[in-house]
Amino acid sequence: MEFEVVIGLEVHVQLNTRSKMFCSCPTSFAERQNTNTCPVCLGLPGALPVINREAVKKAILFGRAIEGKINRRSLFNRKNYFYPDLPKGYQISQFEIPIVEEGFLSIEKEDGSKKRIGITRAHLEEDAGKNIHEGEISKVDLNRAGTPLLEIVSEPDMRSSEEAVQYLKKLHAIVRYLDISDANMEEGSFRCDANVSIRPKGDGKLYTRVEIKNLNSFRFIQRAIDYEVERQIEAWEEGVYDDEVVQETRLFDTQKGITKSMRGKEESADYRYFPDPDLPPLTIPESLMKETEEIPELPDQKRERFVEEYGIRPYDASLIVSTKETATFFEEMMAEGITPQNGVTWLTVELAARLNKRNLSIEESPVDSRRLAKLVARIEDKTISNKAAKEVLDYLMDHNVDVDRVIEELGLKQISDSGAIEKLVEEILEANRDKVEEYRAGKEKLFGFFVGQVMKASKGKADPRLVNEILRKKLS
Repeated sequence: MEFEVVIGLEVHVQLNTRSKMFCSCPTSFAERQNTNTCPVCLGLPGALPVINREAVKKAILFGRAIEGKINRRSLFNRKNYFYPDLPKGYQISQFEIPIVEEGFLSIEKEDGSKKRIGITRAHLEEDAGKNIHEGEISKVDLNRAGTPLLEIVSEPDMRSSEEAVQYLKKLHAIVRYLDISDANMEEGSFRCDANVSIRPKGDGKLYTRVEIKNLNSFRFIQRAIDYEVERQIEAWEEGVYDDEVVQETRLFDTQKGITKSMRGKEESADYRYFPDPDLPPLTIPESLMKETEEIPELPDQKRERFVEEYGIRPYDASLIVSTKETATFFEEMMAEGITPQNGVTWLTVELAARLNKRNLSIEESPVDSRRLAKLVARIEDKTISNKAAKEVLDYLMDHNVDVDRVIEELGLKQISDSGAIEKLVEEILEANRDKVEEYRAGKEKLFGFFVGQVMKASKGKADPRLVNEILRKKLS
């Protein structure tokens, strides 16, 4: 039997406001435990919440980016459950009427076609605190309690772990381009819960879904989904599906690569939602709607512009716009007047390989956009060869110095004097008369030998184009 995978994702995005969702405590990360707190986020009696206008603004910007419906009137509810890092005993969230609903984004399939992934809703809520487990002791840090979250809930439209990761990467890029979150997965400001189920191919019914909680890297998300799919298929084929696959929350063990049962999955009725009596309905004024009319250029628009403006391949453009920082780096290189395709190569191949080797992001690159562009310019004006440029880039990764100075110090300047190259060619041909005769007798493969000998004699500094040109002339 063939099976179809059904995946829906819930993504929690921490909004990068300076203060929390319902109080003025700072949202700064890595402060001393329990210092960014007040009576409101500690849930002390008599403390009253006040809605953060900036969080509302950021939610509207996201709604516009996914072409969603912005509800001018939405409600905040109390979601009741007990957990040590939830001091009030309830979380303020949105249930019946979220601020954003009915949006979508598109991902690209392997054949180049686009697939639309529906976004059911995006609602505002507050984050819980953080439990820290040390052996048999558990501690609670409430610095994060009350941090603004935008929970983004997709339709169950994804049919593989690859599609799920594509969707998440696109979502991650959008919130970064909008500058509504730093979306740092390691720090937990972009977290994902995956709802996974299977069904026989052709069956339209939705079967039991399992939620995999708090996944914080694209690699782990893909591995967790793949494992869970295999587990469910195996249970179906062995006839124990109803016993083994139950509606529950599972955690992914990154060491063993398996999902483990955590707890039974609650239904919405278990949370006893009701409107928060301390918060009136959220009504968005016309002034805020006008303030959010213009949104930054998003990845898809930037990709199309790069293809049209710079004439680069769609694949290369997709690679560059995948992060806001890489796109900015590339545009800064283009401002220096270099050829776009050379800029693409040296950014996405040469620099990227060196950054990957050191586990650095583009923001941490020791070589900035201006110096990389200058290096490309020196290749284009024939000052250095491609091979020499790689040597220069290696040096620049460890030394913050000018490109021209490195070329001089390392003695890498290319010989572009046709007279000097002609003299070298004549010397090589004179020293290899027997091979010259063989070449002229039809053994044309020897041409590579002559090129190699000239380059060796020039210590790799001769302009290869001129070497080829002069050699052909002399040998004919």
